[in-house]
Amino acid sequence: MSTAHRRAAAAAIALLAVALTGCSPDLLIWGPDGARVIDTTEQAIAAASADDMTAFACADSAADFGEPEDWRGLSAGEPEGFTADYWPDQAALEPDWSINLEMGGSAEDGRVFPGDLFFRDTDDGLCIVDIAWWTVESTG
Repeated sequence: MSTAHRRAAAAAIALLAVALTGCSPDLLIWGPDGARVIDTTEQAIAAASADDMTAFACADSAADFGEPEDWRGLSAGEPEGFTADYWPDQAALEPDWSINLEMGGSAEDGRVFPGDLFFRDTDDGLCIVDIAWWTVESTG
């Protein structure tokens, strides 16, 4: 069986599992914790787009939330347990999760946007302790 056929079979099995179990694809792929990070990220993007981030910031947050237009067109990417080796500037803030944000469609060269969120898991749920900002650079 070729690699393409194996991937197609794996995708079909995943879709069937989603249909039979009623689980979301995020839950199936990332597990309950990762799915929760994705869901919270989508809620935070919507809130930031509406200029209402107060519910998502940790009390000791170092995050610059920017302007509502900075968040438009973004969606949750892939959640990961926080890794201090990769994100040394955020280590002192003690996040538990990081997640990249994805930009739909094409973006103009030079656009500055929130590219990664850092969440801490608290008794009240996930809160944002920091945001890494990125700049779109031309690839050609």
